[in-house]
Amino acid sequence: MKLGILSDTHDNLENTRRALDVFRQHDVEQIIHCGDITIPPIVALFGEWPVVFVFGNLDRGHAELAAAVKRLSGTCSIGFEYAGNLGGSSIAVYHGNDDEYLASLISSSRYDYVFHGHTHRRRDDTVGRTRVINPGALGGRGRARSVCVLTLPNGPARFIDIDEI
Repeated sequence: MKLGILSDTHDNLENTRRALDVFRQHDVEQIIHCGDITIPPIVALFGEWPVVFVFGNLDRGHAELAAAVKRLSGTCSIGFEYAGNLGGSSIAVYHGNDDEYLASLISSSRYDYVFHGHTHRRRDDTVGRTRVINPGALGGRGRARSVCVLTLPNGPARFIDIDEI
């Protein structure tokens, strides 16, 4: 299964569109959004995929974002975190704004993968049995814009830069 991972879109519609174009080019089957969506129009861009969204610390309108996700399809979900199985792998998704909680997810050894955002820094580490991936950010301050494409269950993580206008 090809997974597209992104985070911290921070209401940047154009960068999000570019990221989704990259996912189309790489035949991504499922998307993980690691939080800081910020506005419902971002959610509306994801209509052609099953998507796991998690809330980030800047996602203030939880009800509006949840309603936007509900309008997409029955194959999308949103919450403060996600745990489940995809492509033969156990995964957890959390934005990452609580360092202690993120560390507890990673060190629990319950997951093959933990995906997170928040720091705007790319990450691909293995801690014990858990692979930890942060795709970088598409909006907000600083750093290059990027997403990650990962083939589950054990493929390489490919970080792809998103050019801004």
